Amino acid sequence: MQLNVETLALINGGQALVLALMLWFGAHGRRSDALNGMHLRAVALLLEACGDAMLAFDVHLSPLVVLLVGNTLNLSAQALTIVALRMVLKRSLRWRTALILGVVGWLGVTWLSTMHPNYPLRVLWGSFIIACNISLNISALWGGCGKRETRAQCLLLWTYVLGIALLVWRNVSLWMLATPLQGISTPSPINTFYVLLFGIQPLLASVGFLLLYNEILQRELFDLARIDPLTGVTNRLGLLEASEALLASARAKQESIGVLLIDADHFKSVNDRFGHDDGDRVLLEMVANIRRMLRGGDMVGRVGGEEFLVLSPSVKASDLIALGERIRTAIERTSFFIAGETYALTVSIGAAIAEASEPDMMGARRRADKALYEAKRAGRNRVMISAS
Repeated sequence: MQLNVETLALINGGQALVLALMLWFGAHGRRSDALNGMHLRAVALLLEACGDAMLAFDVHLSPLVVLLVGNTLNLSAQALTIVALRMVLKRSLRWRTALILGVVGWLGVTWLSTMHPNYPLRVLWGSFIIACNISLNISALWGGCGKRETRAQCLLLWTYVLGIALLVWRNVSLWMLATPLQGISTPSPINTFYVLLFGIQPLLASVGFLLLYNEILQRELFDLARIDPLTGVTNRLGLLEASEALLASARAKQESIGVLLIDADHFKSVNDRFGHDDGDRVLLEMVANIRRMLRGGDMVGRVGGEEFLVLSPSVKASDLIALGERIRTAIERTSFFIAGETYALTVSIGAAIAEASEPDMMGARRRADKALYEAKRAGRNRVMISAS
């Protein structure tokens, strides 16, 4: 088989078609932005395959049709890829910008093909539009390449950087020729190598998309394992890991960590009287009240049932008690509407200070639990701090 532009375009088109199928059927799971982005990228690859097919069989088609329809397909594929990548990364989609670039690029190529034919200038204009599209992808990936769990972003970033380098090489090579080329199908080492190298870019980008999707799924599973499904706050595993991280930071700064153990008073009566569904709604409102009282560095997690734990770094005992009182007062003043009735809820709170010198947070947790028990025994609806 002769290695020419048509042959390479046929190979690239087949590769793009296979990659489109791989992305469409390889990305599966619950419906999400990431999954939608993967499917959109598959559609973009399908458009690229159609554009490559037109170039491969250009001898059977009108040159103008190949040029105008082929560029429409390729520019549309680039616009869809911009939106797809940003959808996967949960960035601003920028679809208006992608659409404007596609339209402006097509109009420019059409003008330089029909009204003022100039192949080198047409390539320069098309390369500029492609570089703008690639820059939008790079801006979406920028800043996400420094972490170990985002290696796919690094692969995609360098793929697009190399794409811009290829565009620069092609234009410099064309403008240095003594006899200008008249089209992409003209036999030339520049055209052959450009089609060959540019055809590799979809492969690298698609592998990057798959790896990126896998990384996102792994992060989602990691987060789901540490989030309480009802309230959306950290669960016991997440609290354990956060406690270790906070204590390590406290040791470095020689600071203490405040611990609040919060328990809803007589909550069993809520479930018994109104049912668990209404009881869950009360817990959600209770958590919302707790969150409103916390500082930026504080965190709340669910220990179990109606019991919650607050970790507050860099606080003194007086500050911790004040925080506990704000939480207690906020919940006491909230009217909980259940089954058309108004219900008043109170909480008992046990507080303790974890010093930087402690080996772990378990001692402070036990002291807070003891203080909570004392608050319950003293009549509930109060904050008590452990003396030791």
